Amino acid sequence: MSKIELAIDDTVAVVTMSSGENRLNLEFLSEFLQVLDDIENTTDAKVLVVKSAHEKIFSNGIDLEWLVPILNANDRETAKEFIQKLMELYKRILMYPMPTIAAINGHAFAGGAIMTCYFDYRFMRSDRGFLCFPEVDLGIPFLPGMIKAMKKAIPLYKLEEMVYEGKRMTAEECETHNIVKKACHIDTLMDEVMEFARTLNKRREVIIELKKEMNKEILCALDVEDKPIIESARFYV
Repeated sequence: MSKIELAIDDTVAVVTMSSGENRLNLEFLSEFLQVLDDIENTTDAKVLVVKSAHEKIFSNGIDLEWLVPILNANDRETAKEFIQKLMELYKRILMYPMPTIAAINGHAFAGGAIMTCYFDYRFMRSDRGFLCFPEVDLGIPFLPGMIKAMKKAIPLYKLEEMVYEGKRMTAEECETHNIVKKACHIDTLMDEVMEFARTLNKRREVIIELKKEMNKEILCALDVEDKPIIESARFYV
């Protein structure tokens, strides 16, 4: 069964993550990246929307049940491949040649919450779900480039609470602090997202040039060596 599903609605590419809690592992990341390639290379879409098929979870982050045994077995090559693939997906979303929208239709935790920060826009379900970085309680630092992207999406005074305290943010709080464009009840979330998406009928070549300038600091932070990547991965054990 496909973990990532694609539907084209006029100029909008709607990607649905369909892997349960949408935990991030190599298979999930590889399929996601392939779908993004397919959209760019084989469609005329002008906007990317990503949502979840799960009734209450957008993404619960890194698949630790999959990753921890790999690290315990000292399989450094697989661990390295995973971390690099994770950062590749984040960078791909950041620099995608069209406006991107995360339709956060459930809980977004850890790596799943971080992923939403790489999108250009976020809409969030108001009747259920939190945006949360629990890494401080899990004893896990953020990987290179993550903090820069989080600063892009979240005002520093709120990001400090979320990073240092592991604070859970509701959709209403996120809207108040401009973390999400709009908090919507689940019954209207996708209608609101799609209505906004259809206003973003922009030229891909213009969008990518604008993103190169807008995201220079994040791109610089993402340009890391192999050693820091593996050193960061060890914290997941």
